[in-house]
Amino acid sequence: MAELVPRFKEEQVGAIKSFIAHVVRESGRRRVVLGLSGGVDSALVAKLCVDAIGPSQVLAVGLPEGDGGRDLKDARAWAAELGIEFRVVDIAPLAAAFEQHLATAATDRTTRGNLRARTRMIVLYFIANTENRLVMGTGNKSELLTGYFTRWGDGGVDFLPIGDLYKTQVRAMARHLGVPEHIVAKVPAAGLWAGQTDEEELGIAYDELDRILLGIELQLDAEAIAEKTGLPIQKVRHVESLIAKSVYKRKMPLIPKLGVRTVGLDWRE
Repeated sequence: MAELVPRFKEEQVGAIKSFIAHVVRESGRRRVVLGLSGGVDSALVAKLCVDAIGPSQVLAVGLPEGDGGRDLKDARAWAAELGIEFRVVDIAPLAAAFEQHLATAATDRTTRGNLRARTRMIVLYFIANTENRLVMGTGNKSELLTGYFTRWGDGGVDFLPIGDLYKTQVRAMARHLGVPEHIVAKVPAAGLWAGQTDEEELGIAYDELDRILLGIELQLDAEAIAEKTGLPIQKVRHVESLIAKSVYKRKMPLIPKLGVRTVGLDWRE
């Protein structure tokens, strides 16, 4: 058996469903909203939410820029199979309005992509606020650890049900729960610009990334991870660099310590 391979376990399904039911109940709200992109992460979160609190309590929103193409069709079909309400909000005119007002036409594509991620967040929270819902996030552990998310964009959510599952575990759980294979096997993309893919931006395939991340989680040094995975140590160093550069994205804004206990440092809740 290959070493350092994150494994899906069936008991993880029950743990996540219990988590969803608990946080919804504790919040005083009964309903949730999530962005349903047509990819495996959001498809899995939608399924887990339905199983945890029931289809009538779950709203999925497609947030394409333009017609949405195949992804929007896949999202709509999956929502119908789950028996949940599905709405579509085209973010193109919203993002264009920001760009026109802020004169951002000449900015780089990453900045423009982040604007689109944050526009989607605004839509989801507007719905959540007006309908007394929670926003369920769809980020996974691989994305969180490498900083592959937009702060206050797709990272701006109330809860992250699959945030402790690596991408490869997400795929395995999705297959286990019956998410269609054409969604599970789809090339991961954040929908920030045409032709964009996760793995190209990350500089490494998820299958390799997750094995390295597991080694880091287990506190192995770079040489041991390279030996156990059979991957070049340069790839291990690359992943270590992604984690180090994105530490701030995984924390609340830092506060200089003045009091006995400080939020984000030693105030435990």
